[in-house]
Amino acid sequence: MMRVVPLALLLAAAGCAMTLDATQLGVPATLAEAGGATPPGTPFRVTRHPVYLLWGAVPFGRPRLDDVLAGQVGTGTGVANLRITSRSRLLDIVVTALTLGAIAPRTVTMEGVVVTR
Repeated sequence: MMRVVPLALLLAAAGCAMTLDATQLGVPATLAEAGGATPPGTPFRVTRHPVYLLWGAVPFGRPRLDDVLAGQVGTGTGVANLRITSRSRLLDIVVTALTLGAIAPRTVTMEGVVVTR
C-alpha cells in the first residue's frame, strides 16, 4: 500500500497537462492588444476535445493551433488576441467518472483574430 499511494499522487499531479506552442505556428502570435483594442481582421473560435488516458497521464489526442488555423494563416498574416481556454464540461466529468479515470476528455476553445501584418 505504501508504494501505491506515491504512484497515485504522481499520476494525479501529472494528469491532463497540455502545452500549446505558438512558436511552431510560423506566424507572429500575440495574446492581447494594447488597451484592449480589437485589431481589424477575421475572428475565429474553434473548440476541440482532446482525450487523455490513465487519469490524464497519457495524451491520446491533443489540439494543435497550427492545425486549427492551417487554411487561414500564411505569409504576411498573424494571430492577435489569442485566447485558449481549457475546461471540463459536465459530460467530460461524467465520462471520466464512469471510466474511473481511464479516459479523461477535456474541452479546449481557441479564439482570436487573424490579421494582416
